[in-house]
Amino acid sequence: MDSPLDSPLTRIEHDLLGDRAVPTSAYYGVHTLRALENFPITHTPISIYPELIRALACIKQAAAMANNELGLLDDARTRAIVRACEEVREGSLHDQFVVDVIQGGAGTSTNMNANEVICNRALELMGRARGDYCALHPIDHVNMSQSTNDVYPTALKLATWFGIEGLLDAMQTLRLAFADKATEFADVLKMGRTQLQDAVPMTLGQEFNTYATMLGEDQQRLREAADLIREINLGATAIGTGITAHPDYAALVCRRLSEVSGVQLITAPDLIEATQDCGAFVQVSGVLKRVAVKLSKTCHDLRLLSSGPRAGLNEIALPPMQAGSSIMPGKVNPVIPEVVNQIAYEVIGNDVTITYAAEAGQLQLNAFEPIIAHSLFKSVTHLRNGCLTLTERCVRGISANRERLREIVENSIGTVTALNPYIGYANASAVAAEAHASGRSVRAIVLERALMSSEDFDRVMQPDQLTRPQPIPGRAA
Repeated sequence: MDSPLDSPLTRIEHDLLGDRAVPTSAYYGVHTLRALENFPITHTPISIYPELIRALACIKQAAAMANNELGLLDDARTRAIVRACEEVREGSLHDQFVVDVIQGGAGTSTNMNANEVICNRALELMGRARGDYCALHPIDHVNMSQSTNDVYPTALKLATWFGIEGLLDAMQTLRLAFADKATEFADVLKMGRTQLQDAVPMTLGQEFNTYATMLGEDQQRLREAADLIREINLGATAIGTGITAHPDYAALVCRRLSEVSGVQLITAPDLIEATQDCGAFVQVSGVLKRVAVKLSKTCHDLRLLSSGPRAGLNEIALPPMQAGSSIMPGKVNPVIPEVVNQIAYEVIGNDVTITYAAEAGQLQLNAFEPIIAHSLFKSVTHLRNGCLTLTERCVRGISANRERLREIVENSIGTVTALNPYIGYANASAVAAEAHASGRSVRAIVLERALMSSEDFDRVMQPDQLTRPQPIPGRAA
């Protein structure tokens, strides 16, 4: 299908720079057209983030309802705007949100795009032609009591909330997958490692439970950060003074937006401060970086534990997903953990971008919120997709190489640490040194030196004794 820009049929629209021909089939208008020409940066439209389009529609709907209740917008126009917004919220016309994700103007092009699409669809619902702005105007009516400077940051916060809801669900899915593996591997003894050297025994279940616990902690931190973005500046208009808005508008539109979006929002106590402050985005991005860093560490562990299979640790097996080499037959790579690692690196970079952009705002407005939005939405979206991919295509298919794990434990010198309370640190050190030098087992040397009976040694070396605190000999239990 030809794009609207390829259509020979046009309508004439006017802005402060003059007349322009807009494709008749387009729901957007002259302001969006100029943005298309001015910002051919990524060639990625804002519609790539459906949560943002949904948030913008929620805001325009809530504004129309509030203005109607205040007697500023008549019933017919209100009904048309509300219905158009409902259609956009349900997924219609997203292809008409075409401005580039990176744009100058502090998000004005995005706001204008939303105003024009909603206005022209509302005109159709009123039985009018697109572009008939005498009947319904994108700025005078759809943007009534608003400014880009309160609409855009509110939309970013609402869209981020929507995105975080999906990310939290994906993290929960991954957390439960790790927890299931922790249960499955609860009886599998292995060696723990510190600084890549043998440490003391643990179970593979304990190792996988760690990954589940880390995800649970990060879910809580993310919920705490998300709570900050419920505070909005809608009603601030240009710089926070509320110029051109009714005195009761800010409180009323916040209530209506809460109802429309399903998110319990609050109006910032200082709208001038809230209009220029991007601290909430910095906070959320920092937590997303925390999630990414810990998730990447987990994926490094999975790659290391599955390394080999003959020349590596080979303690677990990841499900094979694809051929790993164009030259080495039979090679299979840990491609799913690798892609999640790369997502983490991107999120870390996005956090740097958000930090610089938030710092660069001047006086009463931050002009760089579009790059904050693009970076933040990428982080949320890619982390969500990464968690789901890691769950479905890796974690649920992991198996334990039980014989290999048993062999490592039996041959490890690290088990000698468990003997400290029974034979003392000096004797344990001597046993470890001899075992390392001779290649003999710890058990054989302990029995040869008569440091313990075979029964006592075997009792101490039981998995339930090695992997949790135990009463110390000679002391009260």
